[in-house]
Amino acid sequence: MKNLIEYIVKNLVDKPESVQVIEKAFGEFQLIVSPSDLGRVIGKKGRIINSIRTILAAAAGPGINNVSLEILE
Repeated sequence: MKNLIEYIVKNLVDKPESVQVIEKAFGEFQLIVSPSDLGRVIGKKGRIINSIRTILAAAAGPGINNVSLEILE
């Protein structure tokens, strides 16, 4: 899951070297990106980040209900 998040986000941002994904617990992830890339990751009205969360929920499989992705500043 961590690799999937990194792959998606690194292809969205201008500074892929600043992308960090931290796994706090099973299914709980924190994402750190450059402040200049926050808008690219969030998208208009949060559409991009919500799409990423939807992909993560689908990749988690049917037995896992809670997958969370939080963006840290």
